Amino acid sequence: MNEKAIIVGVNTDNPSFNLEMKELESLCNACNIDVVDTVTQNLTQVNPKTYVGLGKLEEIKVAISTHDADLVVFNDELSPAQIKNLEEKLDITIFDRTFIILQIFERRAHTKEAILQVDIAKLNYFKTRLVGLRRGLSRQTSGAGSGAFSRGQGETKLELDRRKINIEITKRKESLKNLTLQREVQRKRRKANNIPIVSLVGYTNSGKSTILNTLLSYSQSVKKEVFEENMLFATLETSSRLIKLENNHEFIVTDTIGFINKLPHHLIEAFKSTLEEITESDLIIHVVDASNPNYEAQINTTNDVIKQIGVKNIPIIYCFNKIDKYSHFSLPLEYGKAIAISAKTKEHFLEFIHTIENHVFPDDKIITYHIPYENAHIVNILKEDAFVLKLDYLNDYIFVEAKVNPILQTKLQEYQKIRN
Repeated sequence: MNEKAIIVGVNTDNPSFNLEMKELESLCNACNIDVVDTVTQNLTQVNPKTYVGLGKLEEIKVAISTHDADLVVFNDELSPAQIKNLEEKLDITIFDRTFIILQIFERRAHTKEAILQVDIAKLNYFKTRLVGLRRGLSRQTSGAGSGAFSRGQGETKLELDRRKINIEITKRKESLKNLTLQREVQRKRRKANNIPIVSLVGYTNSGKSTILNTLLSYSQSVKKEVFEENMLFATLETSSRLIKLENNHEFIVTDTIGFINKLPHHLIEAFKSTLEEITESDLIIHVVDASNPNYEAQINTTNDVIKQIGVKNIPIIYCFNKIDKYSHFSLPLEYGKAIAISAKTKEHFLEFIHTIENHVFPDDKIITYHIPYENAHIVNILKEDAFVLKLDYLNDYIFVEAKVNPILQTKLQEYQKIRN
């Protein structure tokens, strides 16, 4: 049976406040917590002792009693003192937005790398919340079943001090470092092969994984699909897939974790090694859920995270996804040469693929070749590595017209007759 929660938020003249509160409810639902009531307050700043004012605390008490709630979840990250004061005054377990997000990440983490990253984020979060916390920490360390405090000997003790937590963080960082080195080797190998890298970034549940799977449906390479589901943070694993089109264009598409408003800095820091994949891209596709009325705020949140991880001088294309939910969708002009698609129905998807090709293969040219029959193997090279537009076996030579990349242009220059 799901636990029942009251969610509480303070609006300090934040235009995204209503969006945040709806998201907080969705986050709670993702943790199998049923939201039974919402309490909000308008303030110039949050109360440093109790987050909300004393009068609003009385209103929350009434809501707890009325709904027989099990816990109260606050929309912002609370300080240890605030958690302690709130638990004493409300006599109930207190969670904050950061902890709820950490719990979701913990549940979604399946690979060794993701588990380590989430563990590091949770340990850093709890490191400053050991002193004076009792019931809340006890619930938080056991409420999700498995996690940073239930993995490894002795990690369920509430008395873990900062020194012990730092030791655990160091251990996990060392393990993560080895995995990060493996990832760097893979990145260097891809760079050495001159295969362009396209990264999908965007707000959580914007459809990045669906786009990757739809790209795979056009690929001639092995089609290993990634997990996709209509939920927040459906996957935390960074997935890279080789896309080989019929015209022999090859590029790697990387699907990264989704972002959300107030994404805990502990998570951004812990996932930095994974998110650095984005900084190595030749092109970034910023996926936007066109069906979300608050997509502008989601775009701003994603752009903020992109800046935090150090993305510079990489072209970005805004891709408005889920237009199948509209009878007609008009692209907003302020996002440059954006594109609108539906990954689900494949509407405008070929145009989307051509847009990627034009960015990552800008130097491809259509070239005509006259190939002597004694060098007929050149035709096979063109079929394998270029896009053959026309092929005729004439009396004196083989006529080939193909769209060719710069490397092949140089390699086959002696057979070239006409360049368009």
